[in-house]
Amino acid sequence: MAALFFCCLTFTAQASRTVTDQLGRQVTIPDQVDRVVVLQHQTLNLLVQMHAGNKIVGVLANWKQQLGENYLRLAPFLANTPGLGDLTHVDTEKLVALHPQVVFVTNYAPAAMIDSITQLGIPVVAISLRHDATPTDASRLNPTLANDEQAYDQGLREGITLIGEIVNHQADARALNEAAFAYRKEVASRLKDIPASEKVRAYMANPDLTTYGSGKYTGLMMSRAGAVNVAASTVKGYKQVSMEQVINWDPQVIFVQARYPQVVSDITHSPQWQVIDAVKHHRVYLMPEYAKAWGYPMPEAVGLGELWMAKKLYPQRFSDIDINKEVNRWYLRFYGTHYQGEH
Repeated sequence: MAALFFCCLTFTAQASRTVTDQLGRQVTIPDQVDRVVVLQHQTLNLLVQMHAGNKIVGVLANWKQQLGENYLRLAPFLANTPGLGDLTHVDTEKLVALHPQVVFVTNYAPAAMIDSITQLGIPVVAISLRHDATPTDASRLNPTLANDEQAYDQGLREGITLIGEIVNHQADARALNEAAFAYRKEVASRLKDIPASEKVRAYMANPDLTTYGSGKYTGLMMSRAGAVNVAASTVKGYKQVSMEQVINWDPQVIFVQARYPQVVSDITHSPQWQVIDAVKHHRVYLMPEYAKAWGYPMPEAVGLGELWMAKKLYPQRFSDIDINKEVNRWYLRFYGTHYQGEH
């Protein structure tokens, strides 16, 4: 009770302001926010790139599972930051003890979880990185989107801006948005004259023959890079398909997310995959770490991942682009260190 009283007293004694989160909720927060708990890995990554890691006093306990073991190199402070929940639950006793001024959660966090934190007198801000038509859509993990591109582009800009505003890092948020969309504009310019009939057919391979179709950023990422996602017209969101279906699609390129390297080996060594064009021509690519496809767009995926992917699909159009140079420039600017993974 003493900890709860302290938390509430600290908040009410400060000047406040009201923000609108990505569920459309009006949330009153202190003017100056210096202590946040982050229960969503996308927001955690964005705060790190905005150089606001020093404001994080608690994180989701499974951040390594979500962001990878190597992420500690980019955010060393996480080694000593308390973990107290995940995307769908939180230990309120541990939360109160950290005296946060704001708690960031995902848009599909259970209403009961948001209510339990709010009842402690702690402001809760939901982040979706998507611009949805209705509050019902906004709270869904797999919404029906009238326009995928608009929903994710606008939602990413709005989410980054909102997070930057909350932690008083508006200039860093602006820089992140500008960098991501400047690279995207360059990619679009180089691909604009490719006829639809000549676009490369691509497939995103996950374990157990699961893939991404329409309504997910991973599929949109392929489209932005100039590919035709072969699953887009058949698959809504994320689902398992049959080997017969993949053979029928006969993709010219296969992409595999960095977290699933075994899938590349499975595909290249399995007899049933050998009839597919991408395998025949050795165009099965493991995506680099910076092309983080987490279902939501992230700045480096928009800025660097789509560029990397476009260069793989149309190498002649990007022959002058040194991916290593561009990636290191990004990492030095937003993470303060060189990129050390595979390009």
